[in-house]
Amino acid sequence: MQQTEFPFILPQGYLDSESNTHREGIMRLSTAYDEIAPIRDPRVQKNPGYLVIILLARTIVQLGTLDQINTKIIEGLFSGDLVYLQDFYQRINQNGHSRLRVACPHCDGEFEVETIPVGE
Repeated sequence: MQQTEFPFILPQGYLDSESNTHREGIMRLSTAYDEIAPIRDPRVQKNPGYLVIILLARTIVQLGTLDQINTKIIEGLFSGDLVYLQDFYQRINQNGHSRLRVACPHCDGEFEVETIPVGE
């Protein structure tokens, strides 16, 4: 069975209106409709940079204890978390997994590492 949802932990975390931090989340693979539908959105037509906000709001299915994920929440992320989620989105949708291929600077060996932090 193909994995379609991937857990992540934000580097900084989303702060809600009560100063609660939400770091752990789940992103699902995007569909063709996820990438086509936002193009008709007036916010994207006015500012193409807004596309990523809508894509992330559509594909993040869980973030901490928040009841729902919407564009306002994505707009409120710290820049470092937005960059992290853009990279995560690309990796899971292009590679089908969240691992990174890295090279050891000591032995020059190449291997894949899981980027999801385990615990704190």
